[in-house]
Amino acid sequence: MKKYFFKIGFLIPTAIIAWLAIMPVKSAAQEPQFTASAKSVVVVGERFQLQYRFTAEGQGFRGPNIADFDVLNGPSTSTSSSVQIINGQVSREVSYTFSYILSARREGSFTIPPATINFNGKQYTSNPVTVQVHAGGQTTPGGQGSSSQQGSQQKSSSEEVDVFLRAEVNNSSPFIGEQMIISYKLYFNNQIAGHDGFQKISSFPGFWVKNLFPNQREIPTTTENFRGKQYNVAEVRRFAIFPQRAGPIEIQPQESEITVRLRTESKRKTSDPFFDSFFNDPFFSSRYSDISKKLSSNSLTINVKPHPTKDRPENFSGAVGKFTLQSQIDKTEVKANEPISIKLTVTGSGNIELFDLPRIEFPRDFEVFDPETKSDIKVTTSGVSGNRVFEYLVIPRNPGNFKIRPIEFSSFDPSTGNYSVQKTPEYNITVERGDGTSSVVTYSGTVRQEGIQIIGSDIRHIKLPPYQLRPIGLYFFRSNGYYLALIVPFLLFVAVLIIWRKEMKKRRNVELMKNLKATKIARKRLKLASNFQKQGKESEFYIEISRASWGYLSDKLSIPVSELSMDNVRVRLSAKGLQEETISQFIETLNQTEFARFAPGAKEENMERIYNGALEIITKIEKELK
Repeated sequence: MKKYFFKIGFLIPTAIIAWLAIMPVKSAAQEPQFTASAKSVVVVGERFQLQYRFTAEGQGFRGPNIADFDVLNGPSTSTSSSVQIINGQVSREVSYTFSYILSARREGSFTIPPATINFNGKQYTSNPVTVQVHAGGQTTPGGQGSSSQQGSQQKSSSEEVDVFLRAEVNNSSPFIGEQMIISYKLYFNNQIAGHDGFQKISSFPGFWVKNLFPNQREIPTTTENFRGKQYNVAEVRRFAIFPQRAGPIEIQPQESEITVRLRTESKRKTSDPFFDSFFNDPFFSSRYSDISKKLSSNSLTINVKPHPTKDRPENFSGAVGKFTLQSQIDKTEVKANEPISIKLTVTGSGNIELFDLPRIEFPRDFEVFDPETKSDIKVTTSGVSGNRVFEYLVIPRNPGNFKIRPIEFSSFDPSTGNYSVQKTPEYNITVERGDGTSSVVTYSGTVRQEGIQIIGSDIRHIKLPPYQLRPIGLYFFRSNGYYLALIVPFLLFVAVLIIWRKEMKKRRNVELMKNLKATKIARKRLKLASNFQKQGKESEFYIEISRASWGYLSDKLSIPVSELSMDNVRVRLSAKGLQEETISQFIETLNQTEFARFAPGAKEENMERIYNGALEIITKIEKELK
């Protein structure tokens, strides 16, 4: 039974629409009306709607110059229609509505100028609208501006804008340097059309900041019950922040702007209640408009605690979080003046990019270079973690047995409120006497082998026997290569000068240059003709084919185009030594080009045939003239 009711309920509206479609329709004959309406009294900061309604299919709507209000959206256009059936005659009225969303800027009385629209060659002007703007907090009557409506009444009801931005932090009382997570969530019950303004949320004075959503494209949405109401929630921004000083720090409200899509309903009244209920169904009467909404999050006050002074290590350098220390040395037995690499790795989560490197005490006989630091930082939604590697290069200068004391690394764990001190093993280094062949080295900033360079011969350490002497070698100065390096640039300059002068002499010969460039220009014109062929531009195609043929002949024979004709082409080409068959084919191509422009038949096939023929004969002539 329900199935039959569904079919009947679907067929009745369909039948009515079909009946209206075949009925004779008579448009309303009265003069079109162009009216403006808006709230007559608003308060500062209030958003209200300004509407212009025209009861015909007008064109060229020109809105007013709105200088006293902020235009948040508009003009947006909507269309409505009403149908009346009297004595079997169907009359239809169409109206266009142009809507603005305005915001009151300041207190006072303001008049919005009229708008204009064109219909059947005549310009119509609306009435001006006067709006009283009162200070915030005053009650405002809900009066509407004057409007003239005949035969129909329109009522627009907008959805309530239910959108706000909320800031949340996982810890409001951290220690200095402790990692905190702050997120900005958008609560909404409206459709969001745009949200580019969230990219501006990035200012946190007093904090070191790391963006946890650096390349976010899609924002997942969940549902949440907030203050007794169900909302859709989207986390639009998320940061890891690290306080840099003790005391209260206020995180100011973050402002953003989004576009909210609202649904409005247009209702019409006719003389028939049945049609009122049918055409006022939400399926037919729903309209949508986009408005810009400025959002401001709540502020947050963070009470930052200093690090405890009790049991604080002397070498504490500001590391806050959970960290582990590892060390590695490449060798413990070397010869004098050979480098040693010591690597320290700190791994964990927290302010890993902010603390200083551990201090190492090396023996006085070791030459120590500045360490190289490498970082591998991982940024996830849960925070910042990773590792930092400190690599030292040291060079023992004298033989002996040396010790590198344990390296200490201190950190503060905010979860326990205690300091942690980690130590590396003690390294015993055995340095043997060098054999005299090892050169003194210097460090250029990296620990890779190519970063070590030999010091100049002016300063060297005293070498001990046995000595190994060898020839110094030859110098480049006054060698054969030295003199060759002086002569070659001069010879290259002379060669370039000679080639350049020949080229300039050739370019001054205009006829020669035309002859050399004839084929290039012809192919360029043929390519342009091919483009016209693909676009179906027949007239332009034949013009370019003709230009390519006659222009090529003019440049090759050094004869102006005006002096060429079908009669003297054969004589000119014969004088150049071309074969009679080639000359006849060229003349035939010119004749076919002129004939095909006006010949009936398949135009695409004609253009393809003419193009191929022109390309073939120009290529053939070029080969015979070489």
